[in-house]
Amino acid sequence: MAIPSVYFLALSLVSVLLGGLVCPTVAVIVALDVGHSLAHPGAASARGVPEFTFNQALALVVSHSLEQQGLQVRMIGAEGDMTGLHTRTRAAAGADFFLSLHHDSVQPHYLEAWTSEGQPQRFSDRFSGFSLFMSRANPALATSLACASQIGMALRHAGFTPTPHHAEPIPGENRPFADRINGVYYFDHLVVLKTAMQPALLLEAGIIVNRTDELILQQPAVREKIAVAIAAGLGTCLRAQSAPTFPTGEAP
Repeated sequence: MAIPSVYFLALSLVSVLLGGLVCPTVAVIVALDVGHSLAHPGAASARGVPEFTFNQALALVVSHSLEQQGLQVRMIGAEGDMTGLHTRTRAAAGADFFLSLHHDSVQPHYLEAWTSEGQPQRFSDRFSGFSLFMSRANPALATSLACASQIGMALRHAGFTPTPHHAEPIPGENRPFADRINGVYYFDHLVVLKTAMQPALLLEAGIIVNRTDELILQQPAVREKIAVAIAAGLGTCLRAQSAPTFPTGEAP
């Protein structure tokens, strides 16, 4: 849903009067979706850890960082008992932004066999990095793209690198770039993005079938760094959306 223009104007005026950013009196709500579930845990990492475990751990840190930005967080699927994709976007009704957290894999033909702690596993060290997805079927396309670019930029400035592999012209990939530099792709038919009634993004925080990346992404300090970048990027985007515009030559 669109954030009310009256709210934007009020926030901007107060910010000017106080000489900086202040937290809004009416909180902006971010629906933070923990991707996958206990029953359907997503990809398995190079060492056999379910993706849902990674998503859940990152979401807890991201939630705190968003709150530090003055945003209100509504957790969706945090307990691992939510399986329906449409259920997730229905649970986000009334929120101002929808952000789904995931960790990435690769196409099956890139996976290789290896043994970790005596157990057979699958890995691919070919690709590394984060990616962001948005849908052109979402009703708030412009805000979705603006926030995706801001989050991608913040992650890059924090030292993370976007992966280009989702643009590879092969079955299962071939996603067009929306913002190549910041790792943003169009994924028009992704259910949680096209059925969300507010601006919506899906973040793949890293590639957990990559043996090095998997270990890095499990580090609390790295999760904190990712979370701070996500919150800073989204906060910057939502504040920019709140800024009133004036005809050329007119002052506020």
